[in-house]
Amino acid sequence: MMSENEKLPYSRRDFVKTAVKSAVVTSVAMTGFPTIVPASVFGKNAPSNKINIGQIGCGRIARTHDLAETFKYDKARIVAIADLDGNRLKSGKQLVEGWYTKKTGNSNYIDIKTYDDYHDLLANKDIDAVMISTPDHWHAQPAIEAALAGKHIYLQKPTSLTIEEGRMMSDMVRKSGVTFQLGSQQRSVNPWPQFKRACELVRNGRIGKLQSVQVGLPSDPAGGVATEMPIPANFNYDMWLGSTPYIYYTQDRVHSQTDPESRGGWLRLEQFGAGMITGWGVHHIDIAHWGMNTEHTGPIEIEARAEFPKNGLWNVHGDYEVHAKYANGVNMVMNSKNPNGVRFEGSNGWIFVSRGNVGVTSTDPGSGGKDNKAFYASDPAILTSKIEANEIHLYESPEQHGNWLDCIESGKATISPAEVAHRSCSACLVAHAAMRSPKKLYWDPNKEVFKDNAEANKLLSRPQRYPYGTNYILDKKS
Repeated sequence: MMSENEKLPYSRRDFVKTAVKSAVVTSVAMTGFPTIVPASVFGKNAPSNKINIGQIGCGRIARTHDLAETFKYDKARIVAIADLDGNRLKSGKQLVEGWYTKKTGNSNYIDIKTYDDYHDLLANKDIDAVMISTPDHWHAQPAIEAALAGKHIYLQKPTSLTIEEGRMMSDMVRKSGVTFQLGSQQRSVNPWPQFKRACELVRNGRIGKLQSVQVGLPSDPAGGVATEMPIPANFNYDMWLGSTPYIYYTQDRVHSQTDPESRGGWLRLEQFGAGMITGWGVHHIDIAHWGMNTEHTGPIEIEARAEFPKNGLWNVHGDYEVHAKYANGVNMVMNSKNPNGVRFEGSNGWIFVSRGNVGVTSTDPGSGGKDNKAFYASDPAILTSKIEANEIHLYESPEQHGNWLDCIESGKATISPAEVAHRSCSACLVAHAAMRSPKKLYWDPNKEVFKDNAEANKLLSRPQRYPYGTNYILDKKS
């Protein structure tokens, strides 16, 4: 997507058309399938009944969530990992091989291939799918490149650093036909069935006409050690910075060199993301959109205030409040004061839903708390109301990674496809733009531009440092 005032060297439509042509139309096998589609996913007659997966990024979320969940499925097999940190690459290999050794009793069951550049992993034709568990500024680009390579994609949220590259990513996934899943696991009934239940109750009118949605998200603290440090010999720091500007290395800007399961400092820096408004916001806005039936659109008016640190290394927003209005008349309020979760308010009552005392990882701020209730309403009878056969029944996914694997086999859409994922992220990025704007913004969710606001439209994209970034993907292909 491009703003009304700034044009890229090529249009988004040209990008998708050219990229798909170069990746897909180059050769078609006699079977009728494009050669970029791995043969191993075509069902019972395939040479292997396993879906071979490459893990891109082997830090906190990969280890404690994505790999841990995927290990549970016999139809999947982790065969490779890629990471820019040699220490994480080595320990990631040990982690995966150790798990398979324990499961099979055979220490030679698998030799995990390791790559210090994920492009080499994508070039491996034995790999059918990838899980991308990288920092936020390295989400959209590898997802686009994986789609070009014909790999199915499980992408950690948020989908993108900017709305422009998120649009590119969604368009490319659609054109390539690969199976995409976002790590918005609150949609799946395991481990949190209350989110789907809440959205079904709202969509079926159990609280009357939906009027407003209150969203509570945590915020990040200021701080961080800003002292310049030598770049570790095991770490490709230049590539890790990717499309963002070059800046000197300090560990609190990146991640721990000793604890791969700790929360990285990059989460608290605007160079690499937007802070909690996308970090947790994509999860809760995704649920709000599901309950509001606005999964393929976004707000039309938005205004916000936010506090930003005045000193220290970390500079993402602190306490904030965002007011957004949707075309269906629903008003959404997002702030750091509301309880962590989503409250749907209607003409006849309200429903609150959250994760309760359960978090994804122990280092997630605001992910739990002993007194947190996961699911309650203005009238307890609302929660036990029966949804009849002729009413709205939302997509049911037992578990997010399992749903992705099932859909790779069946060819069906996942519970969190690329366009829905992009819209959840773009609503958060629009909110972040409003934090930086002194006045109300008017958003066109169809054209994905701010109306009559050139300054706000500059926030839809960022300059990209060559040779990294979505703008240069085609340069690498040529």
